[in-house]
Amino acid sequence: MNPTVSFVVPCYRLAHLLPECVNSILSQTFYDFEVLIMDDCSPDHTAEVARSYRDPRINYIWNEHNLGHHRNYNKGFGLARGKYVWLISADDYLLRPYVLEKYVCILEKQPRVGYTFCPGIEWGGRLDTESNCWRSYAQSVHGKSDRIFKGRTLLKKLLTWNTIVAASGLVRRECYEKLGLFPLDMPFAGDWYMWCLFAQQFDVAYFAEPMVCYREHEGNMTKKLWNEDASVCCKDDLAVPWAIKQKADEAGSRNISRDCIVVLARTYAKSIATKRYGMSEPALTLQEFEYSLRRNSTSETERAWLRARVYAGIGNEYYWQGERLLAKQFYERALNADPWMPKVHAKRLLLSLGGPGDALRRWLYRTKELGESPRQLNL
Repeated sequence: MNPTVSFVVPCYRLAHLLPECVNSILSQTFYDFEVLIMDDCSPDHTAEVARSYRDPRINYIWNEHNLGHHRNYNKGFGLARGKYVWLISADDYLLRPYVLEKYVCILEKQPRVGYTFCPGIEWGGRLDTESNCWRSYAQSVHGKSDRIFKGRTLLKKLLTWNTIVAASGLVRRECYEKLGLFPLDMPFAGDWYMWCLFAQQFDVAYFAEPMVCYREHEGNMTKKLWNEDASVCCKDDLAVPWAIKQKADEAGSRNISRDCIVVLARTYAKSIATKRYGMSEPALTLQEFEYSLRRNSTSETERAWLRARVYAGIGNEYYWQGERLLAKQFYERALNADPWMPKVHAKRLLLSLGGPGDALRRWLYRTKELGESPRQLNL
């Protein structure tokens, strides 16, 4: 008989942390589950730790060759027998013994819910010292009360930024079967894409109590990707809304498609005009932007609309950096691409007025008339 839940626990060089993860699963009050420890050819003693457990619900799977994290996840999903699947890395763990019971209960009662999640508590510190710190991962908080989100309502929030801790989600197996597995071309943002993809088709349950721990350390997968090649972060930050937009276009969901374009305009502008991801230079050039635009969109009308908003966003970024000449140039480029942008006309006019224009612009920001959050002007 198949278990209700399958825990897929990817592990690579995390033998020293694996027991805390597995023990937190074994301590759950809901006990109808299996644990698949997916050892991705670890050079440490992961096998010894995994095989030390005598619980028949624990299965150890050894990859003879390193598959990489997404292929390893997908292999685990293929082996999972549960109605629901929980992907949790060996360096993360469950904080409350009743979290699985609460998750399964809501999924059983609400067939329209595709997955459920909660805020995470972030653990940070060096693994080779006694120093550590705990803090709530504030971005993962979606309110003070438990609730069920309409999927597309949550999707609009998720498109702006991934606010779901990867280790916190229990997913209905049907989501993977119907919509697909982790994409191999999004190493940094695969989980973000999956949360968005599932929210397009299913509602989402949220529990306000933080019930999982996400561990931040030098061997963490996200930090490793960030440190090795931060440009991958930029690529994935653009790939997710483009991919969701394509799905929305195929489904005829015009509102979602438009939301994706708005997010893309903001992301392109920040990647071109600011130093993101800890990089010494902007992550994207104008030439790379044009290449990306033409590769992802076949509609000249859509490209023109997006191009104009990206130029306007670049103008905003340069304005707040005190680069007034560059701001003016990009506001003009934006209006040349699309003259029907009254807020950009207003910003260009205020820029020409000098100090009085800056004061008025700050006031307009406070009243949100120009659609941006206020920042300190650096003149």
